[in-house]
Amino acid sequence: MNRISSTYKIIPICAMGIILNISGASLAKYLHLPIFLDTYGTFFIAALGGYVPGITVGFLTNLIGSWYEEEDMYFGLVSILLAMITTFLYQRGYYKTLPKIFLTIAITVFVATFLGTVIEELIFISEPFESLNKFWSHYHGNFLTEFPDKGLAILFTFAMMKIFPSDLKNEFAALGRKQAPIPSEMQRKLRAESKFIDSLRTKMIFNLIAITLIVAVSISAISYAIYHKSAVEERTRIADGIISMVVSEINPNRVDEFLELGHKAEGYNEVERNLYRIRASNSDIKFIYVYKIMEDGCHVVFDLDTATVDASKPGSVEEFDDAFLKYLPDLLAGRPIPPIPSNETYGNLLTIYKPVYNSVGKCVCYAGIDFSMDKITDYGRTFISKVVAVFAGALIFIFVLGLTFIENNIILPVNTMAFCARNFAYDSEADREKNIESIKSLDIKTNDEIENLYSAFVKMTADSMHHFNNLRKAKIEVAVMEELAHKDAMTGIKNKTSYGETIAKLDGKILSGDAQFCIIMIDINYLKRINDTYGHERGNEYLINACNLACDIFGKEDVYRVGGDEFVVVLDGEKVSTCEENVARLRATIEKFRADESLEAWEKVSTAVGVAYYEAGVDNSADEVFKRADSDMYKNKLAMKATRRD
Repeated sequence: MNRISSTYKIIPICAMGIILNISGASLAKYLHLPIFLDTYGTFFIAALGGYVPGITVGFLTNLIGSWYEEEDMYFGLVSILLAMITTFLYQRGYYKTLPKIFLTIAITVFVATFLGTVIEELIFISEPFESLNKFWSHYHGNFLTEFPDKGLAILFTFAMMKIFPSDLKNEFAALGRKQAPIPSEMQRKLRAESKFIDSLRTKMIFNLIAITLIVAVSISAISYAIYHKSAVEERTRIADGIISMVVSEINPNRVDEFLELGHKAEGYNEVERNLYRIRASNSDIKFIYVYKIMEDGCHVVFDLDTATVDASKPGSVEEFDDAFLKYLPDLLAGRPIPPIPSNETYGNLLTIYKPVYNSVGKCVCYAGIDFSMDKITDYGRTFISKVVAVFAGALIFIFVLGLTFIENNIILPVNTMAFCARNFAYDSEADREKNIESIKSLDIKTNDEIENLYSAFVKMTADSMHHFNNLRKAKIEVAVMEELAHKDAMTGIKNKTSYGETIAKLDGKILSGDAQFCIIMIDINYLKRINDTYGHERGNEYLINACNLACDIFGKEDVYRVGGDEFVVVLDGEKVSTCEENVARLRATIEKFRADESLEAWEKVSTAVGVAYYEAGVDNSADEVFKRADSDMYKNKLAMKATRRD
């Protein structure tokens, strides 16, 4: 068999396995079966061709499936481990008899169910691992599906390997080898001579592990840092807008009167009701209060009750929190202070203080808001779990490919050459001829430097190639991660990072005097109601329907998802002329949805829309245009809430 051409036989073998997986999955969906039927190709090819073909089939099946079902990408790790277990057990004879097959089913189903349950808990459960009983209940439900599904796949593989011709099985088992089969005596002596600690194989395995771990940790850390920074900035922007509304409700000329008389002061109760309405406008607002900062502490002007915390009475004095002590000079002087994150008695909060100035510019009090950051923590856990699930499978796939490449192209050729060199006999012409024939019988054809060093037994150049190959793969992974960092995982449109780059480009055009753009702010109404009433799956569908509506009207390339329920459309250049017409289309469509009683609640997309155009000489940055669009959107949202009839 030609070992160079045999390498390319892996491609059709893998394609056959992938087709078998996809066909089985499609059949299961078409017949509405309670099992998946998507691992038959993985098991069969892993048993037939070994680790690399089996892992390739499993990984690529999930990758292809993720184009239609996003969840598939997170379970690539499960498919890879199934391929590795199958290869390991098959090579040790567990697919030869029925008793061992039943043991194989038990091992495989346990691993698949356990790992699949862990991934589902981390990614799809709001409170993962809440209790051991709930976890095992979840595990048991998955087991009832996995047992018949994986059991049938293993029995199918068992039957196929029984009827498959032996010569073909031997040929497939040798796929990827770069030299002739090694005699059993040489294999035995090579195993006896190998030293785990000092072997080249061990060193390269550790190098591969180190590289894959560094890549995995780096990508995960960078991804989470980008996500967390964007999420905190978004929360800060929202909170800053809300605190501005609170400030607008406070009459600076009456602060001392409110402080002294409290509820007895004329108009006090009306202001308090308005503050309650502001707090009710956003579920993430935990506390709203107005303090007059003095040397002895925070004098309460307004404080709102919550379900768990009673409000302080007007005129009472609150001690300074430790987090504010370093800002005390600024507070006493009436100067602004930056947002303060904290995670103490009242939870994970972002606190914003904003000064209230009177007509002569003197700070008479501070409006304060505590904005909950719990969602960032929850979303962050889910986000990093998804990243780890995706890249764990990808990196194992790359690791096995690299390890197999090393084994077939470097380790085995070098070891067999070294073995022949150590056992070269010079006693007679016949012995020398025999040894030469033994070396020739290796028939090493790596088609690279190793083949050139076949007669010199030097490995330095091949080792350098190995590292270069792994660095190239690492660069590919970084490029893939860069693309993922600019795309929203749920909707597939551009995300906040991409939006930030667009804003930076617009700022450049403003500086060069070549700017012509507008910004449309779209905020989805009633998302929380859909989630609470119909579940998060319908909520996600509602969110995606809203995204699709915006993309259909404005074009997918101009729509960005910048928050959980917020989208921004940026129209640049000649597209600005279409803004008014498209916004009208969007509003008309929303009104049409509202009046259509045949639609489900999650199909009746409702959004608040705000528009702002860049004005040369007025706007110094694109962010100023965005703020006007956001303000216009908020006015629209208030109007919609005032007139809604559902």
